[in-house]
Order: sequence, then structure tokens, then C-alpha cells
Amino acid sequence: MSNNKKKYNNPRVTQIFNDLEDYLDFCRLYGYRFNESDLYNMQSYPFQQFNKFRQGKNFKDQAGVDLARMR
Repeated sequence: MSNNKKKYNNPRVTQIFNDLEDYLDFCRLYGYRFNESDLYNMQSYPFQQFNKFRQGKNFKDQAGVDLARMR
């Protein structure tokens, strides 16, 4: 995450941008397609996996799956 986080007057807006940044980091690290509109969309598979990750449950590491296929 970046160290220069913007401060907004509304805490909901701050939370949304923090969640969006965390979602982007998750997608980059674990190989999922990032789409901003998928944030909070439980019908989106990458967001489902991100939500599992945040809750500490088992999730699918897409980057690991793709690397295994290439071997």
C-alpha cells in the first residue's frame, strides 16, 4: 500500500478507497483480473476470493495455479 494516503472528510469515502487499494494489491499479488466495479460485488469471483482472504479463510491463489500450468 502507498504511504501517502489521502484524507477525506467522510469516513465512508476513506474506507472505500482503502478497500479499493487493498483489493488492487490482492489482485496483483494473487493473479486476479482487477476491475474497480467488482468491489463489493459478491457475484464477482475475484471479489469473493478477496473477501475470503480478508476473513482468513482458504482462497484460491490464481497466480500459483497459472504457474503450475506453465511447468
